[in-house]
Amino acid sequence: MAENVAKKVGEMNIKDSGDKEPGAAKKQQKGKKKDKSGGGGKAPAQPLELDPLPEYIQTRIDLFDRLKAEYDEQLAAKTPSAIKITLPDGKVVEGQSWRTTPYEVACGISQGLADNAVIAKVNGILWDLDRPLEEDTSLAVLKFDNDEGQQVFWHSSAHMLGEAMERHYGGCLCYGPPIENGFYYDMFLEGRQVSSNEFKSLNDLVRKIQKEKQPFVRLEMTKEDLLKMFEYNEFKKRIINEKIHTPTTTVYRCGPLIDLCRGPHVRHTGKVKSFDVIKNSATYWEGKADAESLQRIYGISFPDTKQMKEWKHFQEEAAKRDHRKIGREQELYFFHEWSPGCGFFLPKGTFIYNKLIGFIKDEYRKRGYQEVISPNVFNSRLWEQSGHWQHYAENMFSFDSEKEKFCLKPMNCPGHCLIFDHRIRSWRELPYRMADFGILHRNELSGTLSGLTRVRRFVQDDAHIFCPQELIQQEIAGVLDFLQTVYGVLGFTYKLELSTRPKKYLGDIEVWNNAEKQLEETLNEFGEPWKLNPEDGAFYGPKIDIIIQDALRRSHQCATIQLDFQLPIRFNLKYQSADGTEKRPVIIHRAILGSVERLMAVITESYGGKWPFWISPRQAMVIPIGPAFNEYANEVKKQIFEAGFNCDSNIDDGETMNKKIRNAQLAQYNFILVVGEKERENQTVNVRTRDNHVHGERSIVAVIERFQHLDTTKMLKSEEAF
Repeated sequence: MAENVAKKVGEMNIKDSGDKEPGAAKKQQKGKKKDKSGGGGKAPAQPLELDPLPEYIQTRIDLFDRLKAEYDEQLAAKTPSAIKITLPDGKVVEGQSWRTTPYEVACGISQGLADNAVIAKVNGILWDLDRPLEEDTSLAVLKFDNDEGQQVFWHSSAHMLGEAMERHYGGCLCYGPPIENGFYYDMFLEGRQVSSNEFKSLNDLVRKIQKEKQPFVRLEMTKEDLLKMFEYNEFKKRIINEKIHTPTTTVYRCGPLIDLCRGPHVRHTGKVKSFDVIKNSATYWEGKADAESLQRIYGISFPDTKQMKEWKHFQEEAAKRDHRKIGREQELYFFHEWSPGCGFFLPKGTFIYNKLIGFIKDEYRKRGYQEVISPNVFNSRLWEQSGHWQHYAENMFSFDSEKEKFCLKPMNCPGHCLIFDHRIRSWRELPYRMADFGILHRNELSGTLSGLTRVRRFVQDDAHIFCPQELIQQEIAGVLDFLQTVYGVLGFTYKLELSTRPKKYLGDIEVWNNAEKQLEETLNEFGEPWKLNPEDGAFYGPKIDIIIQDALRRSHQCATIQLDFQLPIRFNLKYQSADGTEKRPVIIHRAILGSVERLMAVITESYGGKWPFWISPRQAMVIPIGPAFNEYANEVKKQIFEAGFNCDSNIDDGETMNKKIRNAQLAQYNFILVVGEKERENQTVNVRTRDNHVHGERSIVAVIERFQHLDTTKMLKSEEAF
């Protein structure tokens, strides 16, 4: 059942590093010193494996074995027939239905392919390598370097972790999904808390599981049998009763573990060559704060040890760049328990924040956007009309006033509909590009809050374009050009994905088809590679997802471009067309930076605190070679500061010049301006950079002119270009 919750889980890169846990978790962990070393810890205080194992394990196995024997008889009784298996290169091989497996086909191609295969894809559906094919098939074999193969690999690794947890703790397993970088398993455990000291025991058990090469065995079961198998586990019973709406579903077995799971999985546990338990936390059942508290254990795995070493090195580098660490060290922002999920921006952090917003505002002026200011508080009737109340009320901060319910806005779009609709609109006004930097609030669960990446109070560079259907292509092209400009300045590469009509959608199919065609043509004309995500659009319109990559090659989704056919209907938005008739506009939701807070976290870590000059809160430091030149140092600082740049001077006579220079470099001042007798006489400074590149003597006027050029051009490597 991993797929049901995988989307709700934060990434394990910048989101999870050093997360605060929910209130329940903090109480449980209070006073305990956490060992952060993966797979480390002290000698286990508990036995490696429970003896005897919980009684439910053998009861579960007995039922599985009986039903599996019945299934094997049914499979053997099926009459095989000749089938055609089409490979990705177009080659067709022969096989037999109910007998030939993808693994056998892979072996026929090459043993190397078969050995490195993680999973098969049969007629577009992920399929176990040892599961017999049933009909004529298009077959692909996926390795770990494939995104879907990676997720299957980590899903199987989660089952291995679950087996180790049952053997070490007992308890009741809940969800165990793959996530963006690894996997986790949740467990309900009474009378005992998971400790990082126990990671070694779990890793030792997993090593035994690896050596045993336990096959992953699939079995389809009825709901009645499932309820018998999991009668000991209240959480699995809830899943069966509330989430399964078909007469049967599947379980998978590896060793003594049998778990409710749609699969598929790797062939056997020996395929996972390198495995490490990396962290634990507390959470709530299905993320609900009023539900049971669970123990969560995270892990990571790879098909070889080299990849594990690379991953650990990457994590060490990411830890050095953690935005909370840099924010604290550079006095950019901080957090306080009295306002959870809300960043306190200090002056230097506020400078960066405002520069980002100012950059977008400058682009707005060039691109024909009009900025508006909309209220923070709305009557709940607005959200009922927009449809958000029915689906999003629990994530909104609401309160009662004069017998009416009001809410802090979590998004701007309904308010923008009111602005558009406050008078009759003409076709001459369209496209109407409405931008808003309003403050948004979302009532995120305390356990999901993480630095600036998951917050309750934030600002988006939010805009909504109201346009006729025939201008969709033009406007999308403009937005793509916008994001290309912004991401080019910030130094990000990106990927584009087109998500099309889902199975459950609203509106006229012809409108959908036309919109998707316009988006596809626009992406093709844009010239950058893009990928199709069939049936992954929102119910109200197709969308383009933009995934950026930072300096550490981590992926983040910040920008979004989304068509909306439904909100104009809900608010009955219309405009007078050129022929005098009333027509309904389409809304394009778009953000380039996305949440400014989240973008701040991303660029803090991507730059590692080494800010490009145009956005740097510490652009220049003036350092005198001795006390006699303190006054001149302050004069230089004053001139550069009054020219509009962040300039400080260090006239602390207790520090040597070399120490002052080194401290300025460590503080990430872009330029260090050294002054002495010669510089004072010539009204100059001696310029060097934080990376110790010496540019030599320059006049103050020339330095200011160069700074102005660097600020205007927004160069990433401004120190080299000086």
